[in-house]
Amino acid sequence: MVYDSIDALTYCSESNPGSFNPQLDTSSTTADATAHQVYDRLLEFNPENGRIIPGLASSWLVSADGLTYTFQLRRGVKFHTTHYFTPNRNFNADDVIFSIDRWRSDKHPYHEIGGGVYPYFDSLGLYQKIKHVKRINGYRVEIALFAPDSSFLANLATDFAVILSAEYANLLMKDGRPSWLDKFPIGTGPYKFVNYRQNQFIRFIQNEEHFLPPSGPKQIVFDITLRSSLRMAKLITGECDAIAFPSQSDLSVIEERSDLKLLEKPGLNVGYWGFNTSKPPFDNPNVRQALALAVDKTSLIDAVYLGQAVRAKGLVPSASWAYESSGRELGYNPVRAKELLEQAGVPNNFSMDIWAMPVQRAYNPNAMKMAQLIKRYLADIGIEANIVTQDWNIFRQSLRSGIHDTVLIGWNADNGDPDNFYRPLLSCEAIPSGTNRTMWCNPEYDALVDQALLTDVVETRRQIYHQANSLIFNETPLMPIAHAFQYQATRAEISGLRINPYGGIRFENVSRTAKENLND
Repeated sequence: MVYDSIDALTYCSESNPGSFNPQLDTSSTTADATAHQVYDRLLEFNPENGRIIPGLASSWLVSADGLTYTFQLRRGVKFHTTHYFTPNRNFNADDVIFSIDRWRSDKHPYHEIGGGVYPYFDSLGLYQKIKHVKRINGYRVEIALFAPDSSFLANLATDFAVILSAEYANLLMKDGRPSWLDKFPIGTGPYKFVNYRQNQFIRFIQNEEHFLPPSGPKQIVFDITLRSSLRMAKLITGECDAIAFPSQSDLSVIEERSDLKLLEKPGLNVGYWGFNTSKPPFDNPNVRQALALAVDKTSLIDAVYLGQAVRAKGLVPSASWAYESSGRELGYNPVRAKELLEQAGVPNNFSMDIWAMPVQRAYNPNAMKMAQLIKRYLADIGIEANIVTQDWNIFRQSLRSGIHDTVLIGWNADNGDPDNFYRPLLSCEAIPSGTNRTMWCNPEYDALVDQALLTDVVETRRQIYHQANSLIFNETPLMPIAHAFQYQATRAEISGLRINPYGGIRFENVSRTAKENLND
């Protein structure tokens, strides 16, 4: 579907969203399609420097003990008017309370709608940290915590902390259609949802009543194009104005063409090989270390990332203040790998699965190719590997159920706080939510990451995370592989599109130059 109007933009996305409510999903596909199009949050990140700035909250205060947060809300903010909903009131404190209580309280009438799993919040255990969310008046809300949490404001600014319409939700519940809340979204964001066809498109139109002056295209279409080569072809022909996840092999082509532009930024991400520690023999740290020792990580990076990533020593990249430059990592040692497998009693020709993502991500642009390389390395130590892949949404649901042996996957940061890596990826609380793909639960590790949140002193927190790194190294629930650069490609006439290091794509400031003016 092509729109030639200067006021429209077509974005080639890589997959279908799992939902139209990012509370229910940590996939970047869902975040791209919803978080900064349909919704706003109490707080936002400045994508240029990562600082927390006002959103639907115009200001906020934190008590001296770090336990009470008071938010002053904007007045006059309107929810979307669409063909399926017309609001009778503006945004107020009731919407904040509804949106937070939905994911934090299992007694909330909407908590179980959509499955009752809120992966990001569940993985952080935020529902246990909040003492209450209280309405002071129509435009002031108080959130009290049981203990200080130095990452709390950052978590309220993530893609997942969207504000929903309580009025719309109540109407749907009364009409017996509560599931519509997550399928036909209503927010206050810069774009309004129009319609969606699976494997085809999502259409949005500009919200001319947004509390910030409208500045982006009047219409956005997500052209859902699963194959990277086809996305690239559509970019070249002009069917798409911008594309998600250009393949590594196409980057040089894009740079050489005068009609295309390549956007690049260091990524706050990590790609890794995770071991399902809940299943034998992967419940044995020696087996996990043997698998990591059997694979030449350098060859994986060279073959899959084509020089567009840096080697990962741990969970966080060097851009994070918690990065440990002297951190230990397992090298390539197939002889030692065989010894550890023998000691663990793993028989020769043991068979195992490697689950490979079916979609491209910056942290792993070609999981299938990487799985094939790992399969060859494992054959050298007497292990037979089977590669498993399937539809992305089914793939993620299956991972949550824990039926995999190992998986090639990764994580994109949702904010600049290192807790955003340590807790969702490896904490015990993150297992039911599905973000801890390794199923690793270590009370000592959890105690460390909990301790790190009790202080705002960066050096103290850094030392605690370094202790956590030692535990990860010794236990090896996963093998960190790479921190990759992020890329987006656009037509030359598109300007204002930036790579958002803290979440989903944003179109508010995007504009198009008329083609006849490009050579003026």
